[in-house]
Amino acid sequence: MSSVRALLDRRPRIVLACAGVLVLAALVWMLAPGGSGSRAADRDGAAAVPVDAALVARADIPVYAEGLGTVQAFYTVKVTARVDGQLERVAFTEGQSVRKGALLAQIDPRPYQAALDQARANRAKDAAMLANARQDLTRYEMLAPQELASKQQVDTQHALVAQLTAQVQSDEAAVENAETQLSYTSITSPISGRSGIRLVDPGNIVRAADTTGIVVMTQVQPIAVMFTLPEDAITALTAALSNGTVQVVALSRDGHTELDRGTVALLDNQIDQTTGTIRVKATFPNANERLWPGQFVSARVLLRIEKQALTIPATALQRGPNGLFTYLVQADSTVAVRPITVLNESEEHVIVTNGLASGDRVVISNQYRLQPGVRVRISSASAAKS
Repeated sequence: MSSVRALLDRRPRIVLACAGVLVLAALVWMLAPGGSGSRAADRDGAAAVPVDAALVARADIPVYAEGLGTVQAFYTVKVTARVDGQLERVAFTEGQSVRKGALLAQIDPRPYQAALDQARANRAKDAAMLANARQDLTRYEMLAPQELASKQQVDTQHALVAQLTAQVQSDEAAVENAETQLSYTSITSPISGRSGIRLVDPGNIVRAADTTGIVVMTQVQPIAVMFTLPEDAITALTAALSNGTVQVVALSRDGHTELDRGTVALLDNQIDQTTGTIRVKATFPNANERLWPGQFVSARVLLRIEKQALTIPATALQRGPNGLFTYLVQADSTVAVRPITVLNESEEHVIVTNGLASGDRVVISNQYRLQPGVRVRISSASAAKS
C-alpha cells in the first residue's frame, strides 16, 4: 500500500519528464537538415537560382571588322634560263633563304665567252682600220689645196671614215650583247626570299624558251594577306584609312592564336556583287615566319576606338524571338528581361547604346534557368568583382 502511494506521489514528475523528452525530440526533428523547420527556413534560399553577375560599365572599347583571307607571297618569281646551254651546277639548297643577287645556278659559259672574245676581236680590227682611214683622210686634206689629191679622193675618204666609225659602233654593240649573254650563264636571285623545290638537275640542257624554270623564289618578309570584309564595313574602313595607318592582326583559322600584326595596304576599287564583300590587302613584317604563302587566316581590322562606351560582357547578351536582350538583376534579387540595342559585338565585350545604364547588374551565367520574376542568388566571387 505504501509502494502504491509512493508511485502516485512521483507521477507529476514522470509526466513532466516525458513531456520534456517529447519537446526535445520535436526541436531536434525541426532543426535537422530534413526537418520541416529547416525546410521552411531554407525554402526561399533553395528557390533562388545561383548565377554570376557583372556590372554595366563604361570603357574605351576597340571596334574591329573581321574577315577570312589567304596569305600571299609579297613577290613570286619563277627563275628561268635566259640563254641555252648545259646546266653545270645548282648553287642553292631547296628551301633556304637567299639574298638578292646570290648565285642560284651556272650554265656552261664557254660558248658565250668565245663569242665575247670574237666580238672584241672584230671591234679591235675595225678600230684599227678606222684609225688608218682617218690618217689617210688627214693626208688627203693636206694635199688637196696643192691639187695633189682630187676632191673625189677626199670625199671618198670621208665616206670611208664614216663607214668604219659606224662599224666600230656596231662592234661595240656586239661586244655589249656578248657580255650580256655571258652574264646570263650565271643565274642569280632577282629577289631576297626563300627558294622552292629544284625543278631541273645539273647536267640537263636548259633553254631560254623553256617554261618549266629552275626554281620558284618567294619573298615572305614582308608578306601579304588578301581577305574580304562585308560591304557594310567600307565606310568605317575608309574613314580609318583617312586618319592614317590601319592596324590588322592576323589570327589562326580558329580566331584565337595571333600570328602577326601589320597594316592595311589597299582597299579594292569595287565590291563583289555576288558575295557583297570587298577585298582588302594587308602587309605584315612576318619576322618569325609564322605566315606562309597559301595559308588560310582570319584578319581582324581595327576600325576605331569607342571612347567611354557602355559595355556588358559578351556572355550577358541573349537572343530571342523579339531581338537582343539581357537579364537585369533588380533590387529584390529577381530578374527582368531587358531589351537592348547593340552597336558592336566582340568575343569579350558588347557595346550597348540603349536599354541599360551604368551601374546596372546583368546575369552572365545560367540564363537557361531564368525567366522574368525568378529570384537569383549571386555567387560571392562575382559579387566581389561587382
